[in-house]
Amino acid sequence: MTVSMQGQEAGSIQRMPIVESGKIWEEMLAREFSHHRQGIARINNGSFGSCPRSVLEAQQRWHRQWLEQPDEFYFGPLEKGLRASREAIASIIRAPDVEEIVLVDNVTTAAAMIAQDMAWGFLEKRFHPGDAILMLNCSYAAVKKCFEAYAVRAGARIIEVELALPILSARQIIDSFQRSLEQAAKSSTTIRLAVIDHITSMPSVVLPARDLVALCRDAGVEQIFVDGAHAIGNIELSMEEIDADYYSSNLHKWLFAPHSVAFLHAKAKHLERLHHPVVSHNFKLGLFSECSWVGTRDYSSQLAVTAAVEFIDGNLGGLSSLIAFNHRGAMAMAEMLAAAWGTQCGTCAELASSMAMVELPAKLEVASEEAALEMRTRLRREFGVEVPICFQAGGSPSANSKSMRSGTAYARVSHQIYNKLEDYTRLRDAVKSLAR
Repeated sequence: MTVSMQGQEAGSIQRMPIVESGKIWEEMLAREFSHHRQGIARINNGSFGSCPRSVLEAQQRWHRQWLEQPDEFYFGPLEKGLRASREAIASIIRAPDVEEIVLVDNVTTAAAMIAQDMAWGFLEKRFHPGDAILMLNCSYAAVKKCFEAYAVRAGARIIEVELALPILSARQIIDSFQRSLEQAAKSSTTIRLAVIDHITSMPSVVLPARDLVALCRDAGVEQIFVDGAHAIGNIELSMEEIDADYYSSNLHKWLFAPHSVAFLHAKAKHLERLHHPVVSHNFKLGLFSECSWVGTRDYSSQLAVTAAVEFIDGNLGGLSSLIAFNHRGAMAMAEMLAAAWGTQCGTCAELASSMAMVELPAKLEVASEEAALEMRTRLRREFGVEVPICFQAGGSPSANSKSMRSGTAYARVSHQIYNKLEDYTRLRDAVKSLAR
């Protein structure tokens, strides 16, 4: 059977078919994901991704090549392999200059580089105490702590943009940013950096990054960092269109790369100021040199990026096909769950990706972050379901009642090619049994 999938934004994704059944398809999935533990409904690809067997084998070949003759590897294949990975990424993210791309372990590392530069801005008196960093209230905790550890300690303060489910349109998000920018202007606060999540983690929402970057630039924000941790392989990307100063995304989440590898794209004018947080021999030799050698370690995950791209092209009809397939699957399963539970999805389809938020029944009585973690653990241990649960505090109307609650719990469901309908029906039935 061949199915045509619908993309996230009008005109952003070509409608390309992907084969989702048949002997060849099933054999490929069985071969590539045989390392998955049996009996688990694994609907949390968003947290850690899953690397196919053929890509893991490519990574192992790189690692063996290093072990066979590390001196020779260091002076030749390593740099050439890293260059090939960067070129592959540049093509995917539509970046005109590969020299503006470096490889790092994860987005948190990239955030640390930018936060470190912000701290030096205060120490060198380019910034002044009280100058601000604008970011979401639900920005990823590790990224937020990077800026707290470096920039806030040096004199910055953080202004948070409030974002709460349900979100029915991109306009809601833009208006929230606009209000925060206007409040900063009224208080004569200088915003040195805006941190914009392209896809927030918990809750998961696709933000209109290009519009928000333009909005921040119009408001006089000096620099903009887009945290695209969940983006590459999940939504279509164009560095030229987004036009952020910095953009970073993990390749091990949705691009099938091994753990762990991410890219940082930085405009050329910023490259001289950025440094890898682990200082090694290549300090001050350029950001690429610093990132390509941070001491003796295993670089095989970064070298296997091209194998991940080859897996997508060779088995899935290309990245656009994969993105559309997973978006359609995530929304179909989210809508099925919401209907079964008598609740609602956390966002409209246009603001979902390969992840979607589904409100949990109030009868589960998940009324805190601690209770959300307990529910997640219970679903794993008692029902063999792996799915993140988050709690959003604040009064909100329930889906099937006009009464107000102190907060709402949501499940974040991911969809990847290895998922089957039974994974989601297991979650559906587990929640219904617990909500009786």
